[in-house]
Amino acid sequence: MRYQDKVDDPHSSHAIILSRAGDGRGKRLLDVGSAQGVLAERFGARGFEVVCIEGDPGLAATAAGRCRQMIIANLDQPVMGLTGTFDVIVLGDVLEHLQDPLQVLRDLLRYLKPDGKLIVSVPNIAHLFIRLNLLVGRFEYTDRGILDRTHLRFFTRRSFRQLLEEASVVVDEVTASAVPLFLVWPGQARRGWLRASHRLNGYVARHWSTMFGYQFIAVARREKHRHET
Repeated sequence: MRYQDKVDDPHSSHAIILSRAGDGRGKRLLDVGSAQGVLAERFGARGFEVVCIEGDPGLAATAAGRCRQMIIANLDQPVMGLTGTFDVIVLGDVLEHLQDPLQVLRDLLRYLKPDGKLIVSVPNIAHLFIRLNLLVGRFEYTDRGILDRTHLRFFTRRSFRQLLEEASVVVDEVTASAVPLFLVWPGQARRGWLRASHRLNGYVARHWSTMFGYQFIAVARREKHRHET
């Protein structure tokens, strides 16, 4: 079994995001931080008209053929070129890289339809692995994962929900993804013991997310103000 950027792993954040987005049927979706466009391509296959935002020109060039429109932009600055509104806005593993994630959320929510859906994922800094490392005095950045050296912000489940609520959205769901064991041991992907372990891993991550969740995934909607009701 070979997983493509975690999308085919049912316990990954990408798979959970895809499931929560649902079917497109002509709806507009904004994929913020699209990277190579793996998720954007899947969204398009589900019938969404996909607009992507990506800050890395090289990644944007790869993703451009997998979406309707590509906007190259630094999210820490005002985004130019966005038009219209969207039925779904996705920020997958984006907020932790930003200087002011709250302001970015507020700016992007102006483009979400009143009945639209916001889907956001962030890594869990309170994962058991991080806690155990802190107990022995270690907090070392890595090339990927929760302590990716490009992360500027860190979130627990509580602080993640607080950030979303400060952005004036109603949080309908917060779930969690599992540690990607198939990426930790890629050569063992076909082994039954790893498949069984990963299923258990996914169950534990969902039910004890504050301790075992690798990433949190939230589904939210805009608060309705009086003039919108």
